[in-house]
Amino acid sequence: MEIRNPAGQIIRPSKWRSSKKGKAPYQGEFYPSNSQKYDGDVNKIVFRSAMELKMMQYLDLSPTVLSWHSEETVIPYVSPKDQKIHRYFLDMKATIKLNNGTTKTFLIEVKEEKSTRPPTLPKTGKKTNRFIRESMTYAVNMAKWTSAQQVCEEKGWKFQILTDKQLRF
Repeated sequence: MEIRNPAGQIIRPSKWRSSKKGKAPYQGEFYPSNSQKYDGDVNKIVFRSAMELKMMQYLDLSPTVLSWHSEETVIPYVSPKDQKIHRYFLDMKATIKLNNGTTKTFLIEVKEEKSTRPPTLPKTGKKTNRFIRESMTYAVNMAKWTSAQQVCEEKGWKFQILTDKQLRF
């Protein structure tokens, strides 16, 4: 199934989620209407959440975005799980024209707000399997984000985590 919105963007969903507003795609392929702005292969743009899709639609249509790509910037990081080097694929990279006329490159991670803060210990005080799993996920994310921040500082870029609250979901 293919969905074409009024802006000319094409979405080919592979997974759907039911919501209060009906069914909504949350995984699939995205084809921008401004393909000249996409810095990569426009036939290989994949969204892995509804938030990523919304961000892609914004980057494609915004006149201040000069170029962008998805999951093509890779940053090495050391995982706290095994102390080995892994590869972090950033959700997006965008070069944006600022109000003062200058340009700035942003590395963007799109996450649910609850994933950006450490998990809380259950009221029982016991470290459940869920708490341990969420703690490890948070620790891995922090390692990724620290590495991304370091790369941005070296290159004069900005690292930005955008959440559902900021994207108004």
